Amino acid sequence: MKREALFSYAREHFNAEPEYLWSNLPGYAVLRHHDGSKWFGIVMEVPGTKLGLNTEEKVDILDVKVRPEHIGSLRQKEGILPAYHMNKEHWISVLLSGPLSAQEIQQLLADSHALTS
Repeated sequence: MKREALFSYAREHFNAEPEYLWSNLPGYAVLRHHDGSKWFGIVMEVPGTKLGLNTEEKVDILDVKVRPEHIGSLRQKEGILPAYHMNKEHWISVLLSGPLSAQEIQQLLADSHALTS
């Protein structure tokens, strides 16, 4: 799934626009609840080696909040990694270019939106 498609989904379903909060990290975008408070997703462009991958190439990831009891089973799926720069007991990172379908990624984002409301 491309980040533009993810942002389009967030716009349509959650009235959320990506916010680029850090001028030194132009590839990082936060998705917040429409009232402007809590984050429910973060899209980041990260070197693969920072994620434990065997590549220096930058990859797009989405960090989402999940129920702690689901972390173990989700992390067994290819394309889901420990959260990058977030609490690893409550958040996961999803490779946007990984094997998960757009529908699976959208469902994870929807779950995160519900968990953070």
